[in-house]
Amino acid sequence: MHTKKVAKKQEDVGRLLISCADQTGIVAAVSQFLFQQGANIIHSDQHATEQENGIFFMRIAFQLDELEEKAAYLQEQFQPIADRFAMEWKISLASHKKKIALFVSKYDHCLQELLWRWRMGELDADIKVVISNHPDCKPLVEPYGLPYYHIPVTREIREGAALEQLEILHREEVDTVILARYMQIIPKSMIDVYSNQIINIHHSFLPAFVGANPYERAFDRGVKLIGATAHYVTEELDEGPIIEQDVQRVSHRQRPEDLIRIGSEVERIVLARAVSWHVNDQVLVHGNKTIVFPG
Repeated sequence: MHTKKVAKKQEDVGRLLISCADQTGIVAAVSQFLFQQGANIIHSDQHATEQENGIFFMRIAFQLDELEEKAAYLQEQFQPIADRFAMEWKISLASHKKKIALFVSKYDHCLQELLWRWRMGELDADIKVVISNHPDCKPLVEPYGLPYYHIPVTREIREGAALEQLEILHREEVDTVILARYMQIIPKSMIDVYSNQIINIHHSFLPAFVGANPYERAFDRGVKLIGATAHYVTEELDEGPIIEQDVQRVSHRQRPEDLIRIGSEVERIVLARAVSWHVNDQVLVHGNKTIVFPG
């Protein structure tokens, strides 16, 4: 592989993600292929499961001059290697930023965190639209120049609301949906379209404190740890592949309002990490688990 230092331009950086049965020769074949194409490997990470008939996962970030023009040819040339090892794979371009829709209800802490990181250039994505079942967050979103759609949702009109939401997502060419404390169940019709492309955040009391007022009930139980979990959305409520988790230690001195404040801090940081890893193609999903590679 190339080892020379190169100045990386965003439009010349690609990412190759691979999963397949673990077998000898994968790393050598992929590295040799990139060398032959004139690519310089920037980062390379791999992981193989240890059980018999294990699975091999790999993420390579590489630089190749004029990658935008060469991308289709590169994928065509890689196909024989992918076939040889029966790979599931994709090549993505760093310059093709993921297009995001943010869903929110009334709690705005996660929404604010993502919008702030986006404005500061810390979230390498293109936020296209904000959708909510309440009008409350519209004044917060307006200064960012983003369209804000208020689409009420109840159990009786959930499917109709989803169709309206999908129409907006298709029109904006959205490929990733972030539930930034969106307090509604996502119907199967949307999950099918955005498989492993919808990220949710919730407090980590689930399933012990499901439903309303979890922090008050956690306080009543005298919990010592509170936290948050970011995961991909599946039909099984809050059971999708976990991307990131974190916790904070608390004590009897904290009141319910303190737990809410601490929990909100954890939620926004955990969601921001998960979204960042997703948009940078650092996450591979295998079954109901994820492999998260460092950046």
